[in-house]
Amino acid sequence: QLQLVESGGDLVQPGGSLRLSCTDSGVALDYYAIGWFRQAPGKEREGVSCISASDTRDGSTYYTDSVKGRFTISRDNAKNTVYLQMNNLKPEDTAVYYCAAGWGCNIDYGDPGDYWGKGTLVTVSS
Repeated sequence: QLQLVESGGDLVQPGGSLRLSCTDSGVALDYYAIGWFRQAPGKEREGVSCISASDTRDGSTYYTDSVKGRFTISRDNAKNTVYLQMNNLKPEDTAVYYCAAGWGCNIDYGDPGDYWGKGTLVTVSS
């Protein structure tokens, strides 16, 4: 049973950067597709990014249009951690960010979505 834990959320000024981490203490994440989703106050959850399992599709990555060129998802299998590097942050990036694990990357439809973390808050404000 996966128990995903996110970290790295903080208050940052517009134009700043943050790196979010998603890890599990007992289960190897490299067998799973890992996605990042976010939910802003009063809005529906949206898919942000996903990285496929290491043994399929060679770790292909996917991004929603609004973060392309600013966010980068990556894995460090030695640390059993998936990162979301977020650069040039904008106020509209403010949200609770969740990582999720499953078997495929289709973030527009909430996939992967078999296991979820509890989220980490990112606030972009001056």
